[in-house]
Amino acid sequence: MSVRPTLRLGSRGSPLALAQSQLVAGMLARETSLDTSAFPVESFMTSGDRIQGRLQEAGGKGLFTKELDEALLDGRIDAAVHSMKDLPTRMPPGIVLASVPAREDPRDAFIATRARSLMELPAGATVGTASLRRQAQTLHLRPDLKVEMLRGRVETRLAKIESGTFDATYLALAGLRRLGLEDHAAAIVDSEAMPPAPGQGALAVTARAGDDKTLALLGPLNVIEYAVTTTAERAFLEALDGSCRTPIAALAKIAGGTLTFLGEVLTPDGRHCWRRSGTAILDGDLKAIARELGSRLGAEIKAEAGPLYQAHFGDNGW
Repeated sequence: MSVRPTLRLGSRGSPLALAQSQLVAGMLARETSLDTSAFPVESFMTSGDRIQGRLQEAGGKGLFTKELDEALLDGRIDAAVHSMKDLPTRMPPGIVLASVPAREDPRDAFIATRARSLMELPAGATVGTASLRRQAQTLHLRPDLKVEMLRGRVETRLAKIESGTFDATYLALAGLRRLGLEDHAAAIVDSEAMPPAPGQGALAVTARAGDDKTLALLGPLNVIEYAVTTTAERAFLEALDGSCRTPIAALAKIAGGTLTFLGEVLTPDGRHCWRRSGTAILDGDLKAIARELGSRLGAEIKAEAGPLYQAHFGDNGW
């Protein structure tokens, strides 16, 4: 007997996005003691999925959420499951971040068949990536390497390395784990050397503002640790007016009641890198504390790096 849908989820159509959405459907099923069929997943082709070139040249953040946002506002779905790093820092009117239900290891995985790390690659080797952050970090550490465009699904990018089209690439470790492909990683990238994208590894579930039924269902899935750390990272991003046009990395962690934060901004050619780190005691409004720390460190970098960044990149920077 079919179960009448209780909450309709929206997702991008990639295998990784669908796996993440099914993960959320399973969480909802356990929370409500209903079958997962009560939480059907509808897939969407987003603007970001259609683009073959660099995302920053086509408008940056929001490209992977636009069609899902429209479906939410039109009432075709009740909630949308995203990778947190795809969310714009300012949510569209009428849409709210309802839950941060999961976060895998946020680090990058280094993918190569003839090297165990970035530093082992021979001079002149080609690293494939569509991420401006990964490009900048790679060139900052290894200016002797070449970086070329590599986009596509996880499986496509792995195949490009296996075939020798590129010498190396990076993939989010979280995505590899959720697809059962972690054994393809040659190494896990040190987050001190190369911090990940803000929000990497975290899931974000959005819903319509004022949809009390849906918000009540999603609320219990929220994990406060992940909500706090991603709040700090997104505040850092927002303070820097961050988009896909700006190479920005950030990672927040919680241990022993203390929030620690590391963030950096680079020029796309990797020649300049500005870093800030800091800590905050989590005593009071946890998200407000996290937001203040990320915003303050982002503002410090912007004050130091802004003139040089603007001189290098004009309207493509701040």
